[in-house]
Amino acid sequence: MHYDLVVIGAGPAGEKGAAQAAYFGKRVCIVERAPKPGGAAVNTGTIPSKALRETALYFSGLRQRGLYGVDYHVKHDITVGDFMFRERLVIEAEWKLIDDNIKAHEIEQIQGAAKFIDRHTIEVARYGTEPRHITGDVFLIATGSQPQQPDGIEVDGTIILDSDTLLTLDKIPASMIVVGGGVVGCEYACIFAALGVRVTIVTSRARLLAHLDAEVSEAFRQQVTARLGVAVYVDTDVARLAVENDRAVVTLGGGVELSADCALYSAGRIGASASLALAQIGVATNSRDFILVDDHYRTAVPHVYAAGDVIGFPALASTSMEQARVAVCHAFDLKYKQAVAEVIPYGVYTIPEIATVGMTEEQLALKGIDYEIGRSWFRTNPRGQIIGDLEGFVKLLFSPSDQRLLGASIVGENASELIHTAMACLTFGGTIDFFIQSVFNYPSLADAYKYAAYDGLQAMARRVAKQAGMPASGGYRAVVAES
Repeated sequence: MHYDLVVIGAGPAGEKGAAQAAYFGKRVCIVERAPKPGGAAVNTGTIPSKALRETALYFSGLRQRGLYGVDYHVKHDITVGDFMFRERLVIEAEWKLIDDNIKAHEIEQIQGAAKFIDRHTIEVARYGTEPRHITGDVFLIATGSQPQQPDGIEVDGTIILDSDTLLTLDKIPASMIVVGGGVVGCEYACIFAALGVRVTIVTSRARLLAHLDAEVSEAFRQQVTARLGVAVYVDTDVARLAVENDRAVVTLGGGVELSADCALYSAGRIGASASLALAQIGVATNSRDFILVDDHYRTAVPHVYAAGDVIGFPALASTSMEQARVAVCHAFDLKYKQAVAEVIPYGVYTIPEIATVGMTEEQLALKGIDYEIGRSWFRTNPRGQIIGDLEGFVKLLFSPSDQRLLGASIVGENASELIHTAMACLTFGGTIDFFIQSVFNYPSLADAYKYAAYDGLQAMARRVAKQAGMPASGGYRAVVAES
């Protein structure tokens, strides 16, 4: 069979790229080796982990912290079935939505593992059936990524786990060691800690979630240790990971030995491209099997494109979809989506939730860009008081010269939703005056933006007063006028 577009992988990038081409009348097929579509986003990663997070928050009563004097605790009769029930319902609903979308665009679905035979032909193999050859004018590789495996020991899915096997546990362990302090490791550490599991995080990095603003990272560490009881080892190498007496044993670089019911190895991911036989058609990959592409997501072979986690950073479902749409529009010269937006929000679904957009303090300092800071805490916000989130905050970074917003970070409830307001302001080159002039619902957490902006103006008042040798009083407008 011959198609205008052959998509390999039915995750977020594959589905949206295929639908984009089909919308413009192209004949499209999707090849997916798994029995169900959705990729890691639906089947093993994004959606399941977020569904489990909500389940953990419910069963732990963690959202009721500080409300009516009630402390959170895990319900004594919780079962694995209780824990996984909602997650399964959400996944099944997503499977149907994806399948409905594919069928609505009249895209053919083919199950099996694909590999390239030549530059215009793939072979699709499925157990129990004869391999079939499929040809196409354009190919989009969207096979995603997979967990990096530990050296010297096998992931057995029982004691030594990765993010793909963690969700297959038949019981909730009493203790867990998480090797890796990135997004995946921290999210799962919070989920299981909320359910009463004794969790320890070990990372070789200087801090948890090292890609975030340092202040935000430290706020997360303080909350996760104080509220959830997670033990954290930073700047610590793992010398040995082993199984002894049916328990996971982690030996740290200094010789300290940790033991737990299981260990989650979460020290990075690699591109899921090794089985595609890319080298024989001239598609280049790096040392971690991520496919190399240009600004249009085109590989070294002009009619072969790649998008999503298989090309590496930023490896977000949100950006993966957009990358695939841009790739398809370029491949077929469709005058529609030409580039992925420059301003991209990041959400980290830990407990507490974290979101960020734009630049961090460290990035601004590295670039030599002058900046000022405005903050507002949820404990001074009526909505924050109502829901009991007293440690959350909004942090704004802006230019002192023209008050243009440079970046924003939010820690606390609904952070991943709230961040889009800052994203819009950044996208349109707005200033913090946007937050001051806007009217926000009351009471609402979004109102914290306004007071973070006011705090930023006070910081400016102190800066201007110091430069002018004046006392920092009378407010920002007065100081500016007098100077």
